[in-house]
Amino acid sequence: MPANKLILVTGATGYVGGRLLPLLVQDGCRMRCLARQPERLSSGVPTGVEVVAGDVLDAASLSAAMQGVETAYYLVHSMGTTGDFEEQDRLAADNFASAAAAAGVQRIIYLGGLGEDETELSAHLRSRHEVGERLRAHGVPVVELRASIIIGSGSLSFEMIRALVERLPVMVTPRWVQVTAQPIAIGDVLAYLQAALDVETGHRSLTIEIGGPDQVSYGDLMREYARQLGLWRWMIPVPLLTPRLSSLWLGLVTPLYARVGRKLIDSLRHSTMVRDDSAQRHFPIRPIGVREAIASALGNEDSSYAATRWSDALSAAGTLRQWGGTRFGNRLVDSRSMRVMAEPAAAFAAVERIGGATGWYYANWLWAMRGWLDLLLGGVGMRRGRRDPECLRAGDTLDCWRVESIEAGRRLRLAAEMKLPGRAWLEFEVQPNDGNASLRQTATFDPLGFLGLAYWYAVWPLHQLVFAGMLRGIGTSAEKRA
Repeated sequence: MPANKLILVTGATGYVGGRLLPLLVQDGCRMRCLARQPERLSSGVPTGVEVVAGDVLDAASLSAAMQGVETAYYLVHSMGTTGDFEEQDRLAADNFASAAAAAGVQRIIYLGGLGEDETELSAHLRSRHEVGERLRAHGVPVVELRASIIIGSGSLSFEMIRALVERLPVMVTPRWVQVTAQPIAIGDVLAYLQAALDVETGHRSLTIEIGGPDQVSYGDLMREYARQLGLWRWMIPVPLLTPRLSSLWLGLVTPLYARVGRKLIDSLRHSTMVRDDSAQRHFPIRPIGVREAIASALGNEDSSYAATRWSDALSAAGTLRQWGGTRFGNRLVDSRSMRVMAEPAAAFAAVERIGGATGWYYANWLWAMRGWLDLLLGGVGMRRGRRDPECLRAGDTLDCWRVESIEAGRRLRLAAEMKLPGRAWLEFEVQPNDGNASLRQTATFDPLGFLGLAYWYAVWPLHQLVFAGMLRGIGTSAEKRA
């Protein structure tokens, strides 16, 4: 598509949209994003991307966002909301398609869900199909891509598989674990979404089923995941677990909370297979298999964080909040923030001075004890200090941490190198706030089995003391220097 054509993306804070946006920018497309909370998205989008305020549930807010748009991606859903999510999906689709038609949008690209028999579909999949119908009803040609399980680091299905396999050597598996599906790798989904910009439609709507070459069950996926990690897992089928009981069970042992888990399981009770060859006829894309998709997802996890996660979407996360000991995927997060009465540059300078001779701004004796314990266990302890007392660069050692990445004046992420039953990161982010600064501090732990979980919750009370004091200390230091 020519670079002068404007493309609108909804759902850019979500799992798929967050990965699609930078790919379209790399292709030279002129991009605009619709966001309910533009301030959440603005700092994270590539340079040159326009972010506008709007909500698909508020028809009046969409008119300005649609002006001049050639193609609009519809990548939102209400799966994580309370109340009647089907009615919200209907309203959102009608509002979006009506505004697109009024603005002269030439094409809508929508990612829906596989499923053949409308009478047997779950409420979730039935709603995904109905959204496609509502989008088409307003006259704008729609390219609807229907997918089954999406495999990728951070996806809802992959997070569930990963948590179950890594935490449960013996699993009691409900009937839906054996239902056949046709998974597809996130990279292939993104390739289809990109190619849909230019696919020939003859000015009519297309519904295209996409999937990988393998027809497998969730049980098969869990076994393959375990095989690649070298784990032995035993699955005991139990037909008595209803979707409601299954969702509660998943909420206890996986990152899913019961409301999302119930809707996900409802959609898994019926086979989701590709029934026609339309994807092969319209696209040159040949998706990879399950084994390669899981290996790719694991590789992305090991490289650092997943680029995006299903829980990033506002429909799943709701309003911005702070967490203490909350589970995200297999990782555990302690995140807190404060307003600093100083300019962002001063706040980040205080962050960048952390460790070494400056210390950790609070309870340095506890940090010293942790360092001694680490030395006894054969770790690096706190003895390494830092290269420079004021400035940091990627790769620097910082006491028992290493600088994994740094964005000048904005973000610092440290990776722990002490002896731990898992992996840990400590991240600081500074943003402008009405002439002053907002400082967010996030400690993240990726536990290794039950020992890792036990370690996190054992030290969690200390984290509440130390991390809260550290954040206050950084703010105070920045304010004094200012």
